[in-house]
Amino acid sequence: MSQISEFRKKKLLYVFNVFFDVNASGEIDRKDFELAIEKICELRGWPAGNPKNVETHDSMFKIWEGLRSKADKDNDGQVSVDEWCNMWDAYAKDPSTVMDWQLRYMNFMFDLEDASHDGTIDGDEFSIVCSSYGVDKNECQEAFKKMSKGAVEVNREEFAELWREYFSSDDPVSPGNFIFGKTSF
Repeated sequence: MSQISEFRKKKLLYVFNVFFDVNASGEIDRKDFELAIEKICELRGWPAGNPKNVETHDSMFKIWEGLRSKADKDNDGQVSVDEWCNMWDAYAKDPSTVMDWQLRYMNFMFDLEDASHDGTIDGDEFSIVCSSYGVDKNECQEAFKKMSKGAVEVNREEFAELWREYFSSDDPVSPGNFIFGKTSF
């Protein structure tokens, strides 16, 4: 495994386990994305055939293919914890290597959280999505306050900076650490 700090490793494993390894198999594969799509479409009330359901399928499978192509170094159709951490370590060393799937996922999450479609995320919108993945709703609210530095809303540009911080910062007080609803690692 790469030389990732314990703090960053905890953050990476949190996202791996809570947001990607939906079936808790210990690896990320296409089935995890299928389950995540079901969860997202149910959360938003988008039945099969609904344009947003179709769009969600398309976006999530593009994210999966991009992730698999960047991280699945042994080509077994799964992304292991080591492959996941190594991919993010390479990104942290050179953030200019931002991956297409990563931008797609970041924008997907922003759009999912921006339920009002006003170009910003507020604490309630943020908490609904993060808590749907099993994160405590009160912790989500507290994480939003830390992430937004007390502001009522976060726009896409701010979200992108927070996203970058989450995956590359070793500073425990960086506001980006709270972008996935957790307040401590």
